Amino acid sequence: MRAIQARQAGGPDVLELVDLPDPEPGAGEVAVEVAAAGVNFIDTYRRSGIYPVPFPHVVGSEGAGRVVALGAGVTSLAVGDRVAWSDAPGSYASRAVVAADRALPVPDDVDDVTAAALPLQGLTAHYLATSTHPVAPGDDVLVHAGAGGVGLLLTQLAVARGGRVIATVSTDEKAALAREAGADVVIRYDQLEDLTAELPALVREATGGHGVAAVYDGVGRDTFDASLASLRRRGVLVLFGGSSGQVPPFDLQRLNSAGSLFVTRPTLKDYVATPEELSERADELFDAVRDGSLTVRIGATHPLEEAAGAHAALESRATTGKVVLTL
Repeated sequence: MRAIQARQAGGPDVLELVDLPDPEPGAGEVAVEVAAAGVNFIDTYRRSGIYPVPFPHVVGSEGAGRVVALGAGVTSLAVGDRVAWSDAPGSYASRAVVAADRALPVPDDVDDVTAAALPLQGLTAHYLATSTHPVAPGDDVLVHAGAGGVGLLLTQLAVARGGRVIATVSTDEKAALAREAGADVVIRYDQLEDLTAELPALVREATGGHGVAAVYDGVGRDTFDASLASLRRRGVLVLFGGSSGQVPPFDLQRLNSAGSLFVTRPTLKDYVATPEELSERADELFDAVRDGSLTVRIGATHPLEEAAGAHAALESRATTGKVVLTL
């Protein structure tokens, strides 16, 4: 099979296209001919060494394709079935092995690129909006990177639940996309001289001085202080990523003095811990895509061999929506 391998920890330049033996499914697994693979920040964290993984390793964990072989004991799927997944290591490849109970059946009217784009970011947006801080009618919430893959999906889901979204973006194009997704207020953080001071002031101005019920922050280090300062009393900062770097340790007394605030650092695996919960979230997402109430924006597609360029674009925040590798 063709695969993208990270030979050592480092920048996008450590990614290389290699030929490797086809992996075979073990008990409870299926082998899939990959049609498209999603590109995510977690892939860059593993490639760079922020998240410890063995090297060399085939990059990627998300994709969509067609089942070509069944491992022992698999009865829920058949050869020829179309599936998608969010957590199968080695997905930047023409063939991947996926746990059968983590494979998501793909409806016939959802194309491969959309199916590959939805699992990780869609499931993330779903648990953020419905479980970590369940958006309630009338809630003001702040979504950082509002034109990113998670941001656009999260905005749509929050608005559908009756929330009012304030989004941060860095360009005119991204501002237009955030508004199209339903954001009521869009703030250009690149135009602020002092993000930590100015962003909370703008958020409070937009919320009658109260602040937001929740901040959904996948940026991390650069936005953390501004996020805390944007919360209303007893608000929650949902720190679900660190595209600008990881947040350093901080004094918990800050939460007390700022209004009995909450901070949580969720991860997807804990919100799809059982096959039943995974299936329920995925079914809701695919149904929303099919009925048109949820739009998955594909910001860019790259052939497999251009994975390094896709990583560079993602890390430079030059992308909007979802980045997908096609095979």
